[in-house]
Amino acid sequence: MATPLTADRLLAALRAEGLTVVEHDGWRTHNRNHKGPFGPMRGVMIHHTVTKGTATTVRICHDGYEGLPGPLCHGVIAKDGVVHLLSAGRANHAGSGDGDVLQAVTDEKPLPVDDEVGTDGNRYFYGFECENLGDGKDPWPAVQLEAIERAAAAICRAYSWGERSVIGHLEWQPGKSDPRGFSMATMRQRIADRLEPDPDPDPPKKPEPPKPGPTRPVFPGRQAFRPGQSSAAIEQLGRQLVKRGFGRHYRVGPSRRWGEADRLNVRDFQRSRPELRGDADGYPGPLTWHLLFS
Repeated sequence: MATPLTADRLLAALRAEGLTVVEHDGWRTHNRNHKGPFGPMRGVMIHHTVTKGTATTVRICHDGYEGLPGPLCHGVIAKDGVVHLLSAGRANHAGSGDGDVLQAVTDEKPLPVDDEVGTDGNRYFYGFECENLGDGKDPWPAVQLEAIERAAAAICRAYSWGERSVIGHLEWQPGKSDPRGFSMATMRQRIADRLEPDPDPDPPKKPEPPKPGPTRPVFPGRQAFRPGQSSAAIEQLGRQLVKRGFGRHYRVGPSRRWGEADRLNVRDFQRSRPELRGDADGYPGPLTWHLLFS
């Protein structure tokens, strides 16, 4: 039985495939498991979001909207190729689709035409929402397409699946068009190439000892940056803002206590990044932290 991956195994699989992953608050327990079973797993489904801006896209996919509560996927794949993890359980992404398609995915055979909506896809599929307007004009950067390839291959590798276990939403539910702008047949070929073992691997080399280098500090959570809070993380944030050229609101310099100067400097940094302009409120979230310290 293809039981769902634990949160730790899902995270490890994505990182082992070479992806940059941002873990969002509560993603390990943020799910719709109370609404129906999750598993046994059968495949991976790719979507486009019809949204613009990473912060806005992640927020919508995390929270959902009226009539469709979040999470709306397991991970958002942004334009820059970063995967934002939102759930490790059942998510509202696939909806009802064609049972014959599900059987073809399970058997890893060519897909039939999707012309029925009688099967619960949220139970059987991992879902990745990919940041794109879905109008056929919004470009798909090469780094984002590679991240889609890697994310799908990571899950296939974890289950020893082939590329036919990856489908688009348009191949599952009648009337859907996503993902629009690239071919799922081409994407499956890319995934197949990635999963193919190297026929002539290089001889193993003696591993070199790891070189020490700077490590990105762990995001302490949104509540650490609120009026009245005091911590080393606040001072660390302030020093990084100054280092990146966003410290003009400090009169003396960063301190351990959160203040209005911190918020204004964070806001300036957020406004400088197109991924954050929709959420430039001056309070750092996981994406702001990731971009500031990357």
